[in-house]
Amino acid sequence: MFINREINEFFARRMFGGKVLVVYGPRQSGKTTAIEHYLDISGLASETVTFNGDETADRQLLADISPERLKLLIGGKKVVFIDEAQKVPGIGLVLKRLHDKVKDIQAIASGSSSEALAEQTEEPLTGRKFEYTLLPPSFAELSAISSPVEEMRERERRLMYGSYPDVVTHPGDEVARIREIGKGYLYKDILMHDEIKRPELLDKLLRALAFQIGQEVSFNEIAQLVGCDVKTAAKYIDILEKAFVVFRLGSYSRNLRNELKKSRKVFFCDCGIRNYVLGDWRPLAQRDPTDAGRLWENYFISERRKRILVDTPETRIFFWRTAQRQEVDLVEETADGLKAYELKWNPLKARDAISATFRSAYPNALCFGVSPENCAEFLCGWKR
Repeated sequence: MFINREINEFFARRMFGGKVLVVYGPRQSGKTTAIEHYLDISGLASETVTFNGDETADRQLLADISPERLKLLIGGKKVVFIDEAQKVPGIGLVLKRLHDKVKDIQAIASGSSSEALAEQTEEPLTGRKFEYTLLPPSFAELSAISSPVEEMRERERRLMYGSYPDVVTHPGDEVARIREIGKGYLYKDILMHDEIKRPELLDKLLRALAFQIGQEVSFNEIAQLVGCDVKTAAKYIDILEKAFVVFRLGSYSRNLRNELKKSRKVFFCDCGIRNYVLGDWRPLAQRDPTDAGRLWENYFISERRKRILVDTPETRIFFWRTAQRQEVDLVEETADGLKAYELKWNPLKARDAISATFRSAYPNALCFGVSPENCAEFLCGWKR
């Protein structure tokens, strides 16, 4: 099974547009495969020279390289692809020299740490790059293989095992596949981060966050629970977010005095990684209904986030809650206004689920009750 990725449209628009193309995303999300596939179908594979930041020889070759040496290495090729670019010393300057000194060349860089690659390229590539975040395949991408209806029928597998390409393409072997992914970048790549001083603390923190998906997270409470100070807990969560393990939602507040203004929730970018952290592979029917509901919330919000990154990356996402515990699970804010989503595992409860208080405070917001039965229209881009 081959998964055609929407990043092809990004490349079709941006190739040879006078900018460096930078692709972020977690390991095993399909970055290298997607880039190489596009180069192949566009006829550019034979015109590409590739470097891999995981390879010592390639890192040494590119480190502090001069424009003249770059031209010699590239020869007559049209595309330079640097994979795992964040591991190349001075990658920002390397890409700047490619952009400024080697004409008619398209440079592509990919990285599995948004922090490391972004920090190294931000200043040297100011005004010189276009960025794309490639997460594990989306509902829309997987639906294109079969149909939205067929993908909806896979929802329990997605909630249990997530949607990493290696997991999706090996039905029946999901647990072993997601374990390898988890061990590879949770307990290897992230632990190599200079600021991770206590590996056992990272494990405790991940488990605490996994138990609290869909709930408000207090850094004070998390710190007490795992045995560290608040600053350390916040720093570790920030590292996890930049490594594409988790993402945060802040609370939306504009109109009401009793709206929560500084609260946050933390979700996992992939449900399979969440269940891996807990070692919990029970079918949904054997779980507490609350846990099934929280997994559904995590799944839908992470999938909407993928949709937004492709369609309207300027959109900001939040949750909404008042001191009286009236709540909306997901609020999207754009220049055109607000969209609000209340998520229910039970389809009957999804009807008219949006808080009357929210509707009254934000009468122009588009409001939707979403369950597994009607999620496709929101995840395939029909309702953008």
